[in-house]
Amino acid sequence: MREELIERFTTYVKVDTQSNEESTTCPTTEGQRELGAILVNELKEIGMSDVTMDENGYVMATLPANTDKKVPVIGFLAHLDTATDFTGKNVNPIVRENYDGGDIILNAAENIVLSPKQFPELAEYKGDTLITTDGTTLLGADDKSGITEIMVAMHYLLKHPELKHGKIRVAFTPDEEIGRGPALFDVDAFGADYAYTMDGGPRGQLEYESFNAAGAKITFKGNSVHPGTAKNKMVNATKMAMEFNAQLPQNEAPEYTEGYEGFYHLLTLNSEVEEAKAAYIIRDFDHLKFVERKAKVAEIVSSMQEKYGKDKVILEINDQYYNMREKIEPVKEIVDIAFDAMKNVGIEPLIEPIRGGTDGSQLSFKGLPTPNIFAGGENMHGKFEYVSVENMELATNVIIEMIQLFEKRA
Repeated sequence: MREELIERFTTYVKVDTQSNEESTTCPTTEGQRELGAILVNELKEIGMSDVTMDENGYVMATLPANTDKKVPVIGFLAHLDTATDFTGKNVNPIVRENYDGGDIILNAAENIVLSPKQFPELAEYKGDTLITTDGTTLLGADDKSGITEIMVAMHYLLKHPELKHGKIRVAFTPDEEIGRGPALFDVDAFGADYAYTMDGGPRGQLEYESFNAAGAKITFKGNSVHPGTAKNKMVNATKMAMEFNAQLPQNEAPEYTEGYEGFYHLLTLNSEVEEAKAAYIIRDFDHLKFVERKAKVAEIVSSMQEKYGKDKVILEINDQYYNMREKIEPVKEIVDIAFDAMKNVGIEPLIEPIRGGTDGSQLSFKGLPTPNIFAGGENMHGKFEYVSVENMELATNVIIEMIQLFEKRA
């Protein structure tokens, strides 16, 4: 299993699958379709059934049941794309056996060092085999570690028919990193009663709560006049954007919050004197507080419209996803099975809310309750990203154990 995990993972990460928010196609980049085609071939090679990739790049396959018991159909999902935060082109994964607990020189020429002084959790992986970047790209453990774990688990079960299980469905989906993963996902065609995304971070993570999420785009229209004759004429759109931001609670931003605390986050600001465009994300676990946060943004915009004119401050705000806890709590047994599976393979489960997006949020509200399970990576979305092979092995064993538990408890 170990060698297969390394081989598959290091192959997948070399395919550039970075998604593109500016694209209107699905998938948004051809690299995702390329990896999807590779996975279709591999799924067929290991003996999976009903292997398909649709016109939008969604890959699906079936592991047929080998038990006479009436077992719920369980799905496992991972996403094809990597984040837009840092380049995923020409990834050069480096396998480092028996990590000694000290600094790891990723790139000597650029003096890029992965150090436990900066990332204290790194010391916990002493003795593990780590796969890192070469310091010039992200790694892609988010979520190619999840893809790898699902592939290896399915292969293992196909080679061990003595392990009884119900029907299992797997899917690899595009564009999760830009929030579009479930948009064209056909829940009925997938045909699972429950599912799990293998898309969490460190060992033991088990998540079934997510933010309520919205995106806000605000356009500020100013008036550009030569600064030498600007008195009582110039209206600086950049300063309007700064004025708006200053009216938000300054300690309710990602850099000041944790746990169940919500936030407003300024993602981008593109501005000149004549026009400025700001993009925010709004997040909160509590639905009432979420509604209040959106109302706060609208209230500030309204007050600025009174000052500058309704056509000078324009707000576009849209909900993105909701807290999946609402849909998962009625079937909490699927979380309990994941919890028990982790304990059975020697992992202490860490149940915590997801402070980020996950396909499971949208899928749960589309009728497919979908908690999230660790895939093993650390420091996602940047050059310091790494994954422990031992973590991937444990995640694979959790998949296999969960599948058996569903059959035993049917």
